[in-house]
Amino acid sequence: MLSQPSAPLFSPAYYQDPHTTLAWLRENSPVHEFRFPVGDVRTWIVTRYDDVKAVLADQRYSTEGGTWGNAEFRAAGLVAAEGTILERGISVVDPPHHTRLRRRAMGAFTTRRVEEWRRTAQEHVGRILDDCARRETFDVMDDYAGEVSAGVLGEILGMRIERHRELVSALNEAFPSDPALMHKVPSAFGRICEYAAELVAEKRARPGDDLTSALIQGDGDDQLTEDELIGIVAAVIMGGSDTVRGFIGNAVLSLLRHPDQADLLRANPQLAEPTVEELLRYDGALSTALFRVTTEEVELSGTTLPAGAPVIVGLLAANRDPRRFDRPELLDLRREGHRHVGFGHGLHNCLGAALARLEGAIAIPALFERFPELTLNTPQDAVRYIDNWAIRRLVALPVAASAKAADRGPQEV
Repeated sequence: MLSQPSAPLFSPAYYQDPHTTLAWLRENSPVHEFRFPVGDVRTWIVTRYDDVKAVLADQRYSTEGGTWGNAEFRAAGLVAAEGTILERGISVVDPPHHTRLRRRAMGAFTTRRVEEWRRTAQEHVGRILDDCARRETFDVMDDYAGEVSAGVLGEILGMRIERHRELVSALNEAFPSDPALMHKVPSAFGRICEYAAELVAEKRARPGDDLTSALIQGDGDDQLTEDELIGIVAAVIMGGSDTVRGFIGNAVLSLLRHPDQADLLRANPQLAEPTVEELLRYDGALSTALFRVTTEEVELSGTTLPAGAPVIVGLLAANRDPRRFDRPELLDLRREGHRHVGFGHGLHNCLGAALARLEGAIAIPALFERFPELTLNTPQDAVRYIDNWAIRRLVALPVAASAKAADRGPQEV
């Protein structure tokens, strides 16, 4: 038995194949102490399904890093969105403040509005597929997944689509794994908040039938403060933009590598929603949840965590835990009893999860139905993932819409 994983956590090799390292940790060190690369901070990562769910459901593991994190963690600049509105936003505050913000945010997700989003997604997907058909060869990440996520989110929030790429860049810079890039973090979160503030101001002046306007109007009895409102809009942008793009890209690659499952989906359109759940389990867009910090000394599966300890929960790892899933390395669109943690668990599960599921259930089957000969248009070993500890996303995914287009030769990634 190896005394350590083949690729160290959050190393260049790990980002290209995290599952091998995470499988080793699950079996040999399920509550694993290591040094987080930014700040060389003493950190623990949790990789077994039951432990991951336990941490995410236990309020002794707080999302408020600035309140409960130890001095080493805070000095390294690892407090999420420190110094911005988002530091006290919906994604990183504890109850009771979180309870109120979550209720207000979800109150705008009415049944009527979600059905409108479904029609919006279908319209955007159809138009974008037409564009891809004219190209014959295209990059799933930029030309399909990116266009779908930007277009649908723009319609939902009432935002200007031309700034989508800027927001994607900011999201990537907000969660660096390279200490040399830490200086970009404050400005990255600042840009996201700035755009959310501009959008809120625009919708105050010219309200429409969109989510931002609905959040501004509220329910009359419990109006959000300006900072709370901007924070929720920023959280929706973060949860519904690059996460959706990353998930669709990962899903398409998984199906290209499992053509029998792609054929199964084409032949059974009713599998669209189960397909989304299995693809989220198999290789979702979130590698981990945001940092948790212990509010007191905690015992977890035989390991004692001191108060103020940074804890990372491995969502990818939990979703391939053989203790929870039969043959977890197998992609099986007919799998039952999912209950994966691809979007987290508990109070802080991803705010954009419903939107990602909706878009995935439309965009993924539609791509494979429109292009039954869809094929990877670059060598398998040329497909690369970004270097990011929290987000699992491809750099690019060149494909050919038909065998004839593929015969023209592979594209460079």
